[in-house]
Formats: sequence, C-alpha cells, structure tokens
Amino acid sequence: MATDSRPSRETDSAVMTSSRVRSRERRATATTADTSPKATRSQAPSTWPSLGVVASYARPGEGQTGHVPRSTERPPAPILFAHRGGRAHSPENSLQAFETAIRLGATGLESDVWCTADGIPVLHHDRRVGSAWRRRPIDSLARDRIPDDVPTLEDLYRLVGGGVPLSLDIRDPAVTPAVLEVARRHEGTRSLWLCHPDRSVLADIRETDRDVILVHSTRIERIDEGPERMAADLSGMAIHAVNLPEQDWSAGLVALFRRFGLRCLAWDAQHPRQIDRLLALGLDGIYGDHVDRLVDGLARRRATN
Repeated sequence: MATDSRPSRETDSAVMTSSRVRSRERRATATTADTSPKATRSQAPSTWPSLGVVASYARPGEGQTGHVPRSTERPPAPILFAHRGGRAHSPENSLQAFETAIRLGATGLESDVWCTADGIPVLHHDRRVGSAWRRRPIDSLARDRIPDDVPTLEDLYRLVGGGVPLSLDIRDPAVTPAVLEVARRHEGTRSLWLCHPDRSVLADIRETDRDVILVHSTRIERIDEGPERMAADLSGMAIHAVNLPEQDWSAGLVALFRRFGLRCLAWDAQHPRQIDRLLALGLDGIYGDHVDRLVDGLARRRATN
C-alpha cells in the first residue's frame, strides 16, 4: 500500500513557527549591529546645511579613499554665490563687498585664497599685490606687508561667521592646510566649498578633511574622457560638485551629473537671461558679480512656479 508523503498539519505549523523565530532573530541581530557603538562611529552622519543633504560616510580602510554616498534630494534653493564678493557693487574681495553682498541677499560668497610668507590665508584674485611697478607675489610677503585692503580669511569669518556657504578657489594647493585650520576654528568646514581644476588636488584634500565640500572646476572642452566617465570618476573620488561656465550647461548635462550624485554649479552668470536659464535648468549654485540680478532672478523663478 502507498504511503502518503505529504507533511501533516502539525508539521506545517512547526516549520512555519521555526521560520518566524529565525527571521526575528536575524532582524534583532541586524538591529544590534546597526546601533552598536562601533557601527555608530564608523557611519556617523555628516550634514551639509548649505546643501540640505545628509551623507553617511562609511570609513574606508587604511590607504583607501572610499565612496561617499549622497542623497539625491534637491536642495531647497540654489545658492547665490557673490563672485569676488559681488564686485559689481563694491571693490572686489573686500570686506565691504562681502558685507554688501550678504545685505543684498547673496546666500553664498566666493573668493580666491593665497598664503602670505608667514602662512596667513588672504583673499585676493591675483597672485601679486602692490602698485603697477612694484608688484610682488603674495607668498613672498609677510602679512604686515600686504596692503590693508586685502582681507585675511580670518577677517571674513569674523564678519560673516562659519555658517555662510563660502566658495574658495585654491590657487595654490599649499594653502589648503592653513585654510582648513582657519575654517575649523570658526566651525566652517561643512559650509566650505573648495574649488580646483585638478582632481588629484581635490582627492588629496579629501584625505585630510571629510566635511569640506569639494568642487571640480572645468570646461566642457577640457573633459577629454567625456562627461559620463568624468562624472563616474568624481563620484568614486568623493568629489561633490562640478563647476562649469554658464554657457556650457544644458539639461542633458544636469541630468547626467545628477545621476552620479553630483551637484551642478555655474560661474560667470552676469545677465538676467543667463541667470533665468540656469535657474530653469535647476542648477544647485550660481556665481555672479551682480547680487541684485541673482536675487531678482530667483524671485522671478519662484513667482512662476
């Protein structure tokens, strides 16, 4: 006589109960691992208030750069960077310019940084200072020999604090340690955007600071490997943003870079039509000399949405 090989109802019940128990155990183990002190230290969140983004850094092993996961959430509004402090309104890179820019509605400031011979970061576009016939390199002069109208980075932080997004062109990579030291004293690293055209320089900065926002400044014609390959490389190197001149941006490029979690910044936006176009493309930050035009452009954009 054939024997019925189907399991009994009692066996079915026992198997299902055992499976549920194992599932609960696995969930409990995973929760314990996620909330253990070791896990908390290795995946502490880092918030970029200026971007409206929270990124969790998985600490890399010794000698590894590691990948920085980024949220795809858009910031609430593009950052309006006053180029050289908004030089259309006041002498460029002066404390007066930075103060005026904030008063006019700039939500970010931009400048170039150099170091004096005694290691003080100062804000000036050109490498040299002085009169037409006696111009000297900044790095050959001590701070007390630099003209008084050239502010230090310390001066700027004392004026605006560490919470205002500050974009600095690193004209000489050797200035980076001094810049970071000043920014840390004012709790400004998470609002500090460091820009450079050389990706290897940005990668070196990432090794020394995990909070600062890194920006690759370039032009379309300089991207030999193509935008997609470059975007993948930047994302893998934990570089956060791409900065292109206004005329290089298109809807397709914005979509491409966003796919790799990169922020999109545009410089040299001087006229209302340029500003309106960039805002329509959804750029994350716009640099211009005319703060009033940037502010008016954003107001127009909001009024039509």
